Amino acid sequence: MPKFHARVLVSFRPSVLDPAGEATRSAAARLGIDGIEKLRIGKAVELQLDAPNELEARRRVEMLSDRLLANPVIEDWNMDLTPLSSSDNP
Repeated sequence: MPKFHARVLVSFRPSVLDPAGEATRSAAARLGIDGIEKLRIGKAVELQLDAPNELEARRRVEMLSDRLLANPVIEDWNMDLTPLSSSDNP
């Protein structure tokens, strides 16, 4: 069965405050790193899955992202999906 690699990036929606991002931006300024106007922190989830085809792999990762990885009220997500060749997998 074909294997796929997925990377899901989850971030707060633009309208949601990001206290960790603001704290990090302030800390960067205290370190002397100027010019950072906005800093937002999100999360990256990487997974490998078996699926009969790319469409089914995408459907599965979309369901996982919508229902488990991201909170749809405050977070958005996007995905990169890459088929793995047999040489990518021992």
